[in-house]
Amino acid sequence: MTRYGMLINTKKCVGCYACRIACQMVNGLDHEEVFIKFDEVEQGAYPNVYAEVVPVQCMHCEDAPCEAVCPTHATYTTDSGVVLVDEGKCIGCKYCMAACPYGVRVQIEKTGVIEKCRFCWYEGQPGNPPRCVNTCVSGARIFGDLDDPESEICREIARTNAQPLASDLTAAKIYYVR
Repeated sequence: MTRYGMLINTKKCVGCYACRIACQMVNGLDHEEVFIKFDEVEQGAYPNVYAEVVPVQCMHCEDAPCEAVCPTHATYTTDSGVVLVDEGKCIGCKYCMAACPYGVRVQIEKTGVIEKCRFCWYEGQPGNPPRCVNTCVSGARIFGDLDDPESEICREIARTNAQPLASDLTAAKIYYVR
């Protein structure tokens, strides 16, 4: 069975926001609605200090806290491990926003639906790859099957010793090289 995930290499990310803009365009989001946010983390010690750009989006958690609190079951996980939102079931209660430890759920102003990254999932399949991956000018993003040890993403996770952003919060399917 396929289990989708993503690797983000912050050492390659240049903070150009191309991934975020592509995501906003493909999802029809307003300029203040974003599924990808950017954190800047100070790294190093004086005099060798630099700001690391860390793109943060839905981690598609194995046991998603946002899914557990949804009273209408609008948030659900597919067989492929992608966490999605059924817009027809969402009542906009914001429980999922409060439960998300990464703060990446967004209320869409036009509809009131609480949304998030869905790996460009449309018509029963994820984008192959999602738009943010195609658009990344520095090649900092890789998308693929975490259950296939021969996939590019699995080889790169092993080669770089990539880790989830905060493994003490959830079992995330987004891995980071930092």
